[in-house]
Amino acid sequence: MKKIFILIFLVNSTTIFSQVGGESVFQFLNLTTSSRQVALGGEALTLINDVNQPIWNPSVINPELDKQLSVNYTSYLAGISVGSASYSHVINRRFGAIHGSVKYLNYGTLIEADENGNETGTFKASDVAVSVGYAFNLPWTNFFMGFNGKLINSTISNFTSSGIAADIAVLYYSPYKSYAFTMVARNMGTQIQSFDGTNEKLPFKVAIGGSYKLKYVPLKWHLTIDNLQQWNVAVPNPSNQISDLEGNITEEKISFLTNAIRHLVIGAELFPESPINLRAGYNFRRSSELKLQNARSFSGISFGFGIKMNKLRFNYAFSKYHAATSASTFSLQFDLDKR
Repeated sequence: MKKIFILIFLVNSTTIFSQVGGESVFQFLNLTTSSRQVALGGEALTLINDVNQPIWNPSVINPELDKQLSVNYTSYLAGISVGSASYSHVINRRFGAIHGSVKYLNYGTLIEADENGNETGTFKASDVAVSVGYAFNLPWTNFFMGFNGKLINSTISNFTSSGIAADIAVLYYSPYKSYAFTMVARNMGTQIQSFDGTNEKLPFKVAIGGSYKLKYVPLKWHLTIDNLQQWNVAVPNPSNQISDLEGNITEEKISFLTNAIRHLVIGAELFPESPINLRAGYNFRRSSELKLQNARSFSGISFGFGIKMNKLRFNYAFSKYHAATSASTFSLQFDLDKR
């Protein structure tokens, strides 16, 4: 008799990514691993001088990232660990730079049971994605275009799924201007091998973002409008249902404004170009979906800092998901070309 995996795992693997269960596979691709990005709300798109950013937006790949190496680690929810490593290298002056990364998610050890709920042992589950990216400047303009190609593998016990995906992005940026804008389409692809013979969609996402550095104050603002591929992202929360004395139930009503604001992520960096800087962010969708009724959980809030020491930069981020849990993300960035 075939073994089945406990329902708790299936529920957790969808809800932790703030997605409706069953919408798509490989949800970990939309999970941020960079502590700088996490601190800014988890969706910042115009971090030009960060070697971690091309995982999220390939159009920022540039020669200034040459020989930059970064490793990231997050002690996530329920014993799950998330991490990534990124590296960029300039091939030559004419061709420019390429970027490579490895991203993983380890679910740890989980309980295995049969269809009657009898425990039969334990099993492990993990996700891995390897990507290579390249960007180029459109001639005589301040526009840049970038691409990522990804190989994806997901394992649950002895079941395996694999796939391929691509990202495409356009960036407007000039070092002489205080603002930058970008548009990114991520995870366009397909499964090559599915878990049970039924192919599922990849977590395709479209977002636009921008940043603006104030002229007389050492502060840089970041704004992202996320999930443009799906306008209706708000789902009525069962905990917000209203029941009258006769037992009639009225579901939470989602207004246009309530839905619209869940597409927004904001962040700010204080002293963005200094050896020591501070960051904070707010993710409106995370805050709305994970809040508690009649209680303050501070979900959606994130903050962190960065310290640069010669060849090394250390970044830290704290993100609040729920009243019961939070996550810390650590990043180390090395400049292998600096002497």
